Amino acid sequence: MRRLLTYGGVLAGLLIATVVAYLAFAALHLAPQVPGNGGVTEICSPGPCADIQGYTLWVSNVQVTANLVTMTVKFKNSSPSTHASPEDLQLIDAGRHTAGITTDTTGCNTWTRHEFNNGATFGPINICFRVFNATPPFILHWTPDLGVFCCDTDIKLT
Repeated sequence: MRRLLTYGGVLAGLLIATVVAYLAFAALHLAPQVPGNGGVTEICSPGPCADIQGYTLWVSNVQVTANLVTMTVKFKNSSPSTHASPEDLQLIDAGRHTAGITTDTTGCNTWTRHEFNNGATFGPINICFRVFNATPPFILHWTPDLGVFCCDTDIKLT
């Protein structure tokens, strides 16, 4: 009898874990997706941009000089997230190499974690990335801090 109760407990635990995993996966896909933009994102403009649950990132002035990609970014936060951080942005080049923000060239800036919410804006900020492959398109990968099971998105830059 004891063995039967043990097997039943293990089976019930596995069933509960499966349901929780399914609900967490389904929650990742609740927001509408924009075709060709990857990630969970809502419609925003003017592009290129991404809006995740009311947290918007706009990208402008994208330029490529040798292996340096420069751009201007601006944030507006009307989401549960409380901050913008440079660690939330990575650039992926055509060779699928990933680069973080670089500051070793004039005009290439960064910022410390910026606390803001309730519809506040932050930026514009000029940022740069060193890439291995300087041939467009590039993908700006954004991972704002919106909780454990949420979200990241890719912004295609041509």
